[in-house]
Amino acid sequence: NEMSGARGGLFGAGGRFSGGTDPIMEKFNESIHFDKRMWHEDITGSIAYAKANAKIGILTDHERDVIINGLNEISQEWANDQFELKPGDEDIHTANERRLTELVGKEIGGKLHTGRSRNDQVATDTRLWTVKEEVKILENLAELLNIGANFAKEHVDILCAGYTHLQPAQPIRFSHWILSHLTPIMRDAERLKQMIPRANQCPLGSGALAGNAFNVDRDYLAQELKFDGVTLNSLDAVCDRDFIVEFLNWHALFLTHVSQFAEDLIILNLQKTVIIADAYATGSSLMPQKKNPDALELLRGKAGVALGRSVSLTCTLKGLPRAYNKDLQEDKPLLFAAVDTVHDCVAILSGVLATLTPVEAKLVGTLQPEMLATDLAEYLVLHKQVPFRETHHISGACVRLCEDNSIQLNQLSMEQLQSIDERLCDEGDVKIMDVLTDYSKSVERKQSIGGTSRERVLECAETCLEFAKGLV
Repeated sequence: NEMSGARGGLFGAGGRFSGGTDPIMEKFNESIHFDKRMWHEDITGSIAYAKANAKIGILTDHERDVIINGLNEISQEWANDQFELKPGDEDIHTANERRLTELVGKEIGGKLHTGRSRNDQVATDTRLWTVKEEVKILENLAELLNIGANFAKEHVDILCAGYTHLQPAQPIRFSHWILSHLTPIMRDAERLKQMIPRANQCPLGSGALAGNAFNVDRDYLAQELKFDGVTLNSLDAVCDRDFIVEFLNWHALFLTHVSQFAEDLIILNLQKTVIIADAYATGSSLMPQKKNPDALELLRGKAGVALGRSVSLTCTLKGLPRAYNKDLQEDKPLLFAAVDTVHDCVAILSGVLATLTPVEAKLVGTLQPEMLATDLAEYLVLHKQVPFRETHHISGACVRLCEDNSIQLNQLSMEQLQSIDERLCDEGDVKIMDVLTDYSKSVERKQSIGGTSRERVLECAETCLEFAKGLV
């Protein structure tokens, strides 16, 4: 139970504490091993704060310049991987402040923190870091959407089976299926873009909880740090982690959409209707023939972990009293892991799509005559003016007749069709047998917005491309 005798530069002997901390407590309490990745944001915030303190007379212009020069030197050390962590560097804030006092002396360096708490400091750093990464993610999503939409345009003429309940349903375009997965990603990008202004609010100047006693200009701080505005209430500002919860919830939903995309690609890979590039597949340690879609399986697996992160932080927050509590330190490992996962998943999915090869013959081979049963019902509506509920029953009877005779829908003779309903016959130039055999006409008839006609699919792809332009 021997105490270490060290509390770092902020809480050394002679202040509030008379003794050292338990070494286990030091390790338990420190966050420098993960929050050091916010070194740039911490230094940026401190530079702005030094300028603001000079404006109100806490620092002279000379002291401000000395501090800023020292902080810039520390920034170079971090950038060049030369910053030396020392015992007592509990977090990124204490580490940078300790190093600053080494460079410029305690007489000047010790003035930087006047009126500031690590509570508003960490909130500022985390918001700056989160917004920066959200902007990067939007840029990467724009690239993903560009890759996917151009892929869809390139292969717009390939037809394939569409499924519901994993059962053959109706003919569609392969590109229509691709765009069905890009559309939710567009919604994800839109949501992320809407989240940024809420995260991009400046908490600096809120102090520990009660505000700043030196009348620091918070609007100036927000302007210097490129925030959109300032937080409204100092007590809330230091404990608000809504912007992290929002991102964690967002990444759980986004990765759910990625998981669904991956699952569909795994099924197409099973059918051999697409070829996944070797760069995104692995082999078996035993079976020489295996080519496993591991990239897609890993994408599929990330969604469950993402949901766990989201629930984890929400549970941490739900019982917290007002203002800062050390529980909030647990937000950053979850946030950092979430951001890293999103970056990785977007990169992998982009690579898979950019190198994916559709096998047209096999995709067309998934089409089955029974998928035209709905077209048969619609033929009776359009050309014989039969109510749809009745045509649905008539077409269903045709399907049952095929099953009873072990034949396909397109193999029914005119006599067999007429035995079910005499209205199953040609109408002028429109041949009923074409309805039972022509998949191209089936997809082309869906000409309303969002449908499978060539024009509408290309329109959807162009909308996706235009949307992507607005993300960067």
